[in-house]
Amino acid sequence: MLKVRVIPTLLWKGVGLVKGVSFDSWRRVGPVLPAIKVYNRREVDELALFDILAHSSGEGPDLESIVDFSSDCFVPLTVGGGITRLDQVQPLLRAGADKISLNTALHDNPALASEIAKRHGEQCVVASIDARAEEGTWICYKRAGTQRTRRKAADFAREMEDRGVGEILITSIERDGTMEGYDLALIESVASAVSIPIIASGGAGSYQHLVEAVIQAGASAVAAASMFHFTEQTPAGAKAALAEAGLPVRMSYAES
Repeated sequence: MLKVRVIPTLLWKGVGLVKGVSFDSWRRVGPVLPAIKVYNRREVDELALFDILAHSSGEGPDLESIVDFSSDCFVPLTVGGGITRLDQVQPLLRAGADKISLNTALHDNPALASEIAKRHGEQCVVASIDARAEEGTWICYKRAGTQRTRRKAADFAREMEDRGVGEILITSIERDGTMEGYDLALIESVASAVSIPIIASGGAGSYQHLVEAVIQAGASAVAAASMFHFTEQTPAGAKAALAEAGLPVRMSYAES
């Protein structure tokens, strides 16, 4: 089994980071760079940075800011928000991104996943799927959870795997920011539909929630924002809890 990754999520809106609940009610939590520097010291496995305004501005990724952020980021960095074309990917990689996360663009143009995977490699592409529970299944939403699609989450995940994405970030819109726990049934439905790694997102509030996402639902990695921003829980504590549950994790040099 591959080592389980712990991935803090940074939601970037305008001049700083925010926290939302169910993709709404945004609350500012501070600037981006200090948060990145803190997570560097905590030896997280990766960071995920999402520009939640980029889809509405139509201006594409803010490359200048990504250069600034990545210069102080010493772990793999996934960047998402405002990416709609193949020719935007190379500049982002040159700016310091290690992976590109796409959501709306993959619903509008699913072939884009294949184009990016073919040009830059499958490991570069993360399909971000935001879903709500509806009528006994989970339906995908795009544009930061504001527009319903007709696609079921598991079906769309399977299509994205077929098109060459390297992993899938699955987020429960209802659980987002609540710290009440992941939607384990949603994660399991997507994990059982594909063979590529699944990153659980939306609702983590305790170390036990992280353990459940892996052991009970089949996630390969766990993403969290609020529990790291607003509680005393840390990525190091998360790894210790995962290890105690018998799961392989990358510990720091001091701990190994």
